[in-house]
Amino acid sequence: MPGIDKLPIEETLEDSPQTRSLLGVFEEDAAAISNYMNQLYQAMHRIYDAQNELSAATHLTSKLLKEYEKQRFPLGGDDEVMSSTLQQFSKVIDELSSCHAVLSTQLADAMMFPITQFKERDLKEILTLKEVFQIASNDHDAAINRYSRLSKKRENDKVKYEVTEDVYTSRKKQHQTMMHYFCALNTLQYKKKIALLEPLLGYMQAQISFFKMGSENLSEQLEEFLTNIGTSVQNVRREMDSDVETMQQTIEDLEVASDPLYMPDPDPTKFPVHRNLTRKAGYLNARKSSILQAESKKDHEEWICTINNISKQIYLSENPEEIAARVNQSALEAVTPSPSFQQRHESLRPTGQSRPPAVRTSSSGSLGSESTSLAALSLDSLVAPDTPIQFDIISPVCEDQPGQVKASSQGSRRTNPFGESGGGTKSEAEDSILHQLFIVRFLGSMEVKSDDNPDVVYETMRQILAARAIHNIFRMTESHLLVTCDCLRLIDPQTQVTRLTFPLPSVVLYATHQENKRLFGFVLRTSGGRSESNLSSVCYIFESNNEGEKICDSVGLAKQIALHAELDRRASEKQKEIERVKEKQQKELSKQKQIEKDLEEQSRLIAASSRPNQASSEGQFVILSSSQSEESDLGEEGKKRESEA
Repeated sequence: MPGIDKLPIEETLEDSPQTRSLLGVFEEDAAAISNYMNQLYQAMHRIYDAQNELSAATHLTSKLLKEYEKQRFPLGGDDEVMSSTLQQFSKVIDELSSCHAVLSTQLADAMMFPITQFKERDLKEILTLKEVFQIASNDHDAAINRYSRLSKKRENDKVKYEVTEDVYTSRKKQHQTMMHYFCALNTLQYKKKIALLEPLLGYMQAQISFFKMGSENLSEQLEEFLTNIGTSVQNVRREMDSDVETMQQTIEDLEVASDPLYMPDPDPTKFPVHRNLTRKAGYLNARKSSILQAESKKDHEEWICTINNISKQIYLSENPEEIAARVNQSALEAVTPSPSFQQRHESLRPTGQSRPPAVRTSSSGSLGSESTSLAALSLDSLVAPDTPIQFDIISPVCEDQPGQVKASSQGSRRTNPFGESGGGTKSEAEDSILHQLFIVRFLGSMEVKSDDNPDVVYETMRQILAARAIHNIFRMTESHLLVTCDCLRLIDPQTQVTRLTFPLPSVVLYATHQENKRLFGFVLRTSGGRSESNLSSVCYIFESNNEGEKICDSVGLAKQIALHAELDRRASEKQKEIERVKEKQQKELSKQKQIEKDLEEQSRLIAASSRPNQASSEGQFVILSSSQSEESDLGEEGKKRESEA
């Protein structure tokens, strides 16, 4: 090819300075080519990676569109038109994904392969030959240096032959290596043009092929489909704009009409009380433990009427409003204002057997379990009649008066309505062998008659769940249940404050639901309750994260550990008592021996004192202890008294 510079291979043997200078120019050019081709390779590799990512993303989009009909959306999930439209889009995009995959394959073969081969094979070959040529040149220079240092005066044929042979071998090696190196550098001038043009040619041909496939797939039918979809989108947009305008107008009208309702207590003459309601939604303010406060007098009376209507099961009849109107007079009597809260509360209770009991509402979310549907089950043997259900955990502080909080913090302990006892301390819980923590949600609690049959737990679960469903109570208080060998504790997850403590000996029964293993409950035997003179049993129901059986097993293990600990304690106390008895007997025996010894010593002293002359003549004497001397003195005084007598 004209215009391409070459290194003179025939001048490699001469290896003149001009040839070496020209070689340096070619080596500099090869380094520039290598640097540029590496940058071009990275750019083309980015194109290839982007095309692969585009192909994969297009395929994923097609897959997601195809799975749209399997999705379950709360709103608009059954739109068949949208599903069929997206299915059509999925087919078209899937075909485009196939085209992109073909384009990726063509780019790999026609663009990436040539430039990769040039980079990995040709450029590395130049670098390798350069290193080999440099080594051969260094060897040749060393051989020439040794040959030039041969002595002319004292020639050694053997040394001269070895040096001459070394020069011959190194020069031959350098010459051969230099010729191959020059040939590779000359060929590189051709290969760099091929390496530049061939990948670009492959890229353009792959793109042209891709556009041809797209033109073939874009049929008139598809164009008509896209036109229809575009029209539908415009229609939906116009409908949305119209709907937004209507909603804006509605908002403006409601703002004007609702202006009087912004007052906390609107005028009852303009907004009369609806006394025939069987459903009412709104908010009540929590006041201590059994008082709820409405926002206005109208809401107050409507809430009372609605609760009375619900308690009478009016909403289950065919015409609830008509029935509510017939009992409106009795409802008015039930909510007649009175001077005291107690009288107003008593007025809410039904009088006589003809009126069903009303639902009890408190700040903690407790409702009465006296509804007709639950009372019809005739479960008096398990659950006490007229028993309220507690649906939430009452915080200990919330039940105290503001003046009582300080007093209770100074030493007195509040009696919790759930049966909390103040026996446990933090140190006792830390010393416990068993520590197991579970996440539970409180469903409710109620007083029960029996605590020796698991059926009472099952029946309590059924009644609490039924009451929650009837009264639309879905909120549950989440706590951490800590099981130890001393007690069960409900701990606030946020503040880590103990909400309730159940002494383990008072937990007399525990069981999990027979079908729903997330539900479990236990019966706590406490003093007081509905009958202050007798013990009462309260059943607590919880929901866990599929750990009902595990929690019951943990409670059983805790009771077993506590039982063994109690037996060990009794055995230890008995052993200590035996040791104390033995020690006492040993002391008595020692004391008896000491008394006998003292008596013997006293008798010996008395006998010795009867012979005073003999003892003094022989020079013998007896040393007495303090006790013995006292006894001897007493003996002498007794003898003197006898002699005086």
